[in-house]
Amino acid sequence: MATAFHHLSDYDPATVPSAEGMRFGIVVSEWNGEITGALLEGAHATLVRHGAREADVTVLTVPGSFELIYGASRMVKSGRFDAVIAIGCVIRGDTPHFDYICQGTTQGLAQLNAEGQTPVVYGLLTCNDMEQAEMRSGGMLGNKGDECAVTAIKMVDYSRRLG
Repeated sequence: MATAFHHLSDYDPATVPSAEGMRFGIVVSEWNGEITGALLEGAHATLVRHGAREADVTVLTVPGSFELIYGASRMVKSGRFDAVIAIGCVIRGDTPHFDYICQGTTQGLAQLNAEGQTPVVYGLLTCNDMEQAEMRSGGMLGNKGDECAVTAIKMVDYSRRLG
């Protein structure tokens, strides 16, 4: 659903299972740190609000969004987490670099999901300009980090129900 029609921080808390006892890894890109920091704050606060303990949320950083693939892969392979949230922000510039990074990161994270047993939640903002990124990281459109945390909780619950 387009963000223009859906506030990223709006959800029905009654539809979110308890995160008590769930373990989360969050890998965050340092690039566009003002934005990714705000997304991390949203994700972390939402996990804790739904019952995750501070000790059950591990945050590690990588230099850029493309490195989210490696960071998420290592977190998954560690076996320490029930879900991994990958947070990054790419803002379109004057070269095709934006397209390559967005496409490569998306494909890499999708592959981890398709081949793995641990859900990897896609928290990569792909924006045309800084204003769009700010609006999606706690601005008037909400915080994509909140949405990612809710998704992670629901995916862990889904996985546990399948056994």
